Amino acid sequence: MIKLAFLVVMLGGAWSASALAASDRVATFLRNSLNQHSVKLAEAATSMPADKYDFKTTEDQVSFGYLVLHIADGNYTFCSYIGGVPQPQLPQLTEFDAKDKLVERMKSSFEFCTSAVATLDDSHMGETLTIDDTKMSRAMAVLALTGGWVTHLELQERYLQINGLRK
Repeated sequence: MIKLAFLVVMLGGAWSASALAASDRVATFLRNSLNQHSVKLAEAATSMPADKYDFKTTEDQVSFGYLVLHIADGNYTFCSYIGGVPQPQLPQLTEFDAKDKLVERMKSSFEFCTSAVATLDDSHMGETLTIDDTKMSRAMAVLALTGGWVTHLELQERYLQINGLRK
């Protein structure tokens, strides 16, 4: 009987931990994606030479420098709303600022995101957020942010490839 009670307690503890992890799937997805994409996006930004930060494939496309700054700005905005923390007040930058300033801004935006979502769980994922003029659930904001990272990384990689920096 003691062995059975011990087994029930052990299984109950394992189930509780498993249920807890399953209940925070969106927050866990965000943190995992953040860990992966912060490294990949920063590496791509660092790989482009400074004299190519004004590169764009056509006149209608954004420049590489604009893309790096756009990623940073999006991170600050979305992570602020998702994590429920205020955005820091930062000096204004443009796509024409020096590469090192743009890369540093992007890297610091990922650090901000990491801090902003550190304690995030799924309990408020259904809440409606108003980001600029758009209303969306917190979960949808997570998907928009992480999907943006994928799209932006693809664009960075394409620009690097066109410039002979990737195969």
